[in-house]
Amino acid sequence: MRTKKIAAILLSTAMAVSMISGCGSVDKNATVATLDGEAISFEFANFTAKLQQAGYDDFYVSYFGEKVWSSDLYGTGVTMEESTKEGIIQSIQDMYVLQKNMKEYGVVLTEEDKTAIAETAASFLAANSEEAIAALGATQEVVEEYLTLLTIQMKMYNAMIEDADTNVSDEEANTGSYSYVRISRQTYIDEQGVSAEYTEEELAALPDKVKSFAKEAKEDTLETAAESYGYDVSTGTFTKEDENIDPEILAVLQELSDGEVSEEIETESDYYVVRLDQKTDPEATESTRQTIISQRQTTFYNETLSKWKEEHAWELNEKVWKAVTFDKLFTTMEETPVTEAVSETESIDDTELTDSE
Repeated sequence: MRTKKIAAILLSTAMAVSMISGCGSVDKNATVATLDGEAISFEFANFTAKLQQAGYDDFYVSYFGEKVWSSDLYGTGVTMEESTKEGIIQSIQDMYVLQKNMKEYGVVLTEEDKTAIAETAASFLAANSEEAIAALGATQEVVEEYLTLLTIQMKMYNAMIEDADTNVSDEEANTGSYSYVRISRQTYIDEQGVSAEYTEEELAALPDKVKSFAKEAKEDTLETAAESYGYDVSTGTFTKEDENIDPEILAVLQELSDGEVSEEIETESDYYVVRLDQKTDPEATESTRQTIISQRQTTFYNETLSKWKEEHAWELNEKVWKAVTFDKLFTTMEETPVTEAVSETESIDDTELTDSE
């Protein structure tokens, strides 16, 4: 979850920025949104947004330049700042809604949790410069609020996914493994390792060459035949209705027996010769089972949260939220010592951040 990484930035990163930016003249206590009539402060929303911006800046700037936040990168008429802020305000709504529904799953904050949150917030503030704290809009109260909501979110997620259906049948999880050789119908790799186009004569002879290769692979082994013809053998896995494999290949794989090599298979752009290694690969099947379970858990969590959001009145003050801007950049300067974090967050490399100007 993205929020875990952001929390780790907060908990284990020292920041240094030269000036506060993006808040304008908005009162920090102004109401940015309400949930069931209860106010959410601009101060909290601004801190959450700035923290997430700090987590993105290095990556985005390295690829898209310093104007990334004001750019419409995807031609949708929306800037990166606007689209990112939309996700941030939704995540803020999510956290407060989850807090409202804690009792439904028996989630509580223990005294140990509260102590850890308070100590971590204090340590974070003590480890940073006044400029960094000002730029993030961080206070003991707002950092504790953020960590409290984040801790609740993670506790709720762990509790909620217990209600997801994790009974995955063997048939649904079944995953086979196969080896294959792909021969392009457009280009080939020459003796110098460079991609080259077939001559008309080579292209005309290619179907017979592939047919001969498939015959040799059947009579000997796929690897031996591939070495003889200068081809490479690759491996893969597949499920019953795998959408990541050409339908022609999938259909053939489902008809082969373990160890059997196919005839040549012609697709739109390539020829294939495949060998079914295992109709049921135990390791791959277990991996697929766990992926299905994880997907069901995430779906259950998202659907339940969406239902709860419909049950709680949410109103966003667009004018106040607009005052949050990403007009100053945070950039990595140097590594700093690792500090303790809330146990349920992920750790990341520690960095010092600074205003790029």
